[in-house]
Amino acid sequence: IAACRQQKRARFMTAAGLVNARVEAQRQHGLGRALQRWSRLDLIVLDEVSYVSFAQGGAELLFQVISERAERTAWIMTTNLPFSEWTQVVPNARLCKALLDRITDRAHIIDTGTDSYRFKRTLTSRQQRAEQRVHQPSPSI
Repeated sequence: IAACRQQKRARFMTAAGLVNARVEAQRQHGLGRALQRWSRLDLIVLDEVSYVSFAQGGAELLFQVISERAERTAWIMTTNLPFSEWTQVVPNARLCKALLDRITDRAHIIDTGTDSYRFKRTLTSRQQRAEQRVHQPSPSI
């Protein structure tokens, strides 16, 4: 949010959305232009990096974007997989290692654990509603 307030160019996208857009650009012979648009960004937020496995071609396109922008752009990425399990997402071990090398270089890694914040939020909300019902006076007859 701070980057946007400072008039920085930012883009938010899921990893699957990024790969799908690159695959489509490649099909339409516009991959170079698509990559050039990404080169103008100051911040890229890539969400849900580990939810969808990528075929070899998709993983290569993801690597291409990250490799091209790794030294020039700030990145924020979210994932629920430890790095040791990323070969589930990028099956080619060599490509996976190269991708992680670029992602983790000079990175600030914040491990939030494996618990779902959405699940916690739902449980907390449910508990608060239950407590409110208990503390409400009964209607008088």
